[in-house]
Amino acid sequence: MTNYRPGNPQSLPPVVKNIIIINVIMVLLQFALGKAGINLGDYLGLHYWASPLFKWWQPLTHIFMHGDPYDVQGTLMHIGFNMLALWMFGRVLENMWGPRKFLIFYLVCGIGAAICHMGVLTFEYTRFYNAFLAYQAHPGLTEFLIFIRNHHVPVDPASMVQWNAAPTAPGQIRESVTFLNDYYTHMINEATVGASGAVFGVLFAFAYLFPNVELLLIFPPIPVKAKWVVTVYALIELFSGIQNSAGDNVAHFAHLGGMLFAFLLLRIWNSKAGNRFY
Repeated sequence: MTNYRPGNPQSLPPVVKNIIIINVIMVLLQFALGKAGINLGDYLGLHYWASPLFKWWQPLTHIFMHGDPYDVQGTLMHIGFNMLALWMFGRVLENMWGPRKFLIFYLVCGIGAAICHMGVLTFEYTRFYNAFLAYQAHPGLTEFLIFIRNHHVPVDPASMVQWNAAPTAPGQIRESVTFLNDYYTHMINEATVGASGAVFGVLFAFAYLFPNVELLLIFPPIPVKAKWVVTVYALIELFSGIQNSAGDNVAHFAHLGGMLFAFLLLRIWNSKAGNRFY
């Protein structure tokens, strides 16, 4: 077990400091370009590999992007929580490992989160597209209702009222096919941004190395050991990812992917070191 002494780490070591600076600069750049109608997330955010917007560099660059240039409050909350967690836990790891090792760890967790996220999207989108092909072969109101329920597709209630009034109308059926095709196109072209996968890896590593360090929760304000905080976080992310609720735009499996790659990298480093450091 590694001894953790809170008084030792300096307040802001170089890699953590520069990661925070880069993320803040990217958010400011997003806002500036957003005023000109340019969404930087279209170029640097992580797109599904089958999307025409996907570029090879996005599994790396999406780690330094946050939020939406047209949603100031949401973006500031997104980057604020991530950078606060990075400062709280990342500085401890960097001071223990050194800048080079911490940077490798952070990037591996972030890219690993992207890989896991892509794997889950491939499963979900393939399932959606195959179901869409089946619907095209046998379209109808009942089949449409089953489809949108099974795949959590948001639908305008007014259009459903119209279809219920004329359930066999050819025009309604054609519109439903067009709607689902447009929805699929929107899904595969949507970007994923944020350092959360890498930050969850940092949080996991902290709890893995210092499991009995007590963290003070905000609400309720009680001390809880790091290992239990991370365990609860992981279970919440797993449940939320499986639940896949309509309107949930959080990449839960990317968070879990960051934790998974953190665990794998820690085990690899441990085996190569020839001694236990946790």
